[in-house]
This record gives sequence, structure tokens and C-alpha cells, in this order.
Amino acid sequence: MITIRRSQERGHADHGWLNTYHTFSFASYYDPEHMGFRSLRVLNDDRVAASRGFGAHAHRDMEILTYVLEGSLVHKDSMGEKRTFGANTVQAMSAGTGVVHSEFNASETEPVHFLQIWIEPAVQETEPSYQQIPFNPEEKLGRLRLLAAPKAAVNGQAAAIHQDAFVYAAVLGSGESLKQTLAPGRHAYVQVARGDLSVNGQTLGEGDGAAVSGESDLCFAGAGPKGSEFLLFDLA
Repeated sequence: MITIRRSQERGHADHGWLNTYHTFSFASYYDPEHMGFRSLRVLNDDRVAASRGFGAHAHRDMEILTYVLEGSLVHKDSMGEKRTFGANTVQAMSAGTGVVHSEFNASETEPVHFLQIWIEPAVQETEPSYQQIPFNPEEKLGRLRLLAAPKAAVNGQAAAIHQDAFVYAAVLGSGESLKQTLAPGRHAYVQVARGDLSVNGQTLGEGDGAAVSGESDLCFAGAGPKGSEFLLFDLA
């Protein structure tokens, strides 16, 4: 079964400096029908104005991933990390017992566009950690590029997280396709970051998402004139 969540159905807030869409309940947006999917708790589509951002704030017991589409962010945290990163980078923070961090647009003139992802950990009270891994953009062209996975499944090229979840990114040109098999009992969530995507014959537009259960195979194809960039979450 594939349940589509259209872009315009998401929660939305425009704070001037931040234009944000929430796939699941977050901040002032609350919908009991959309509290998350499996361990995927937050999936926000954020655009932040030049030189603006999120001031220092605390998290705990959450796996937090950021996937930049355009522009770059400056990250600072209580672990002593100060990093700048943009597109084609795996950025992950395990909040564990608690961490304070800030995230600001690195540009003084251009906005930044990114997806903010929270995954609930399988274990709590772990030691906080930060990971930032750049990769060649060609690695996601026409194939699924692993961004994050359980520690036992990564080799330094993807972020290790405390959950049985695999996060991938891919870019498909118009008419280009790929297939992914889900193991028995696994679920998936697909989020279209850019363009148009066909998932098992159903068309998703930019900002659309789809929760998948009871499907053994997923067939993706770039649709429309420009194809698509999307994220795939393979979830227990």
C-alpha cells in the first residue's frame, strides 16, 4: 500500500526569515493523523533567509539529519563542532544525553533550502556525536546513495545512527528508472525534494511524500521534463 501525502497538505508556516513545511506534526502544527511514520518523526522542508537561522537550542534522544538542496549552513554545537556544509554532504547529529546547537544560513545574500529530518533512536541516553561526510554528486545520479544507516552497515561513507533505518538520496533524469527491494516486514517513506517522480506507477510532485507498507519492490522513475531528486527511508 502506498499512501501519498501531497505537498499542499503539509503543515506550513512563514515567519519571514523561515518558510517551512512540515510533513509531520511539529512546533505549532499538530495533526494527530500525521505524528510520524515508523521511526521517522520529523521531515521539514525549510527555506531560511540570508544570514538568518536557528539560534542555540537543545535536543536529546534524537537522530537529526540535515540534507541541503541549495546554499549552505553553519553548524555550531556544545560538543565544540563548528562546521559549514552545503549540498552533497551527509550531516548527522545524535543528540543522545543532550546537546545544544545552532544552524544558520552561511550566506549574507542568498537563501538556503534544506530538509531537516528527525529519526527516533532505538536506544536512549547515548553519548552525543556529530558526523559530516561529503560525497561526489555523481554518486546519487541514477542510483541510491546511502546517507545514513545503523553502525554495523556503514563503512565511513555514510552516517551511523542509532536506529534500524537506512536513508538514501537519488537523482533520476526524465524517464530514467531504478528499482529497490524491501525486505519482508520493512516499510518505506519517499520524499520528493525536486522535480517529479513516479513510484510504482503513481506520480509524485515536488514536496510530495509517500508512506509505503506491504510492498516488496519499489520502482522509481524520473517524471516530467527535469526528472527528480528524492530521499528514500527504509524503515523497520
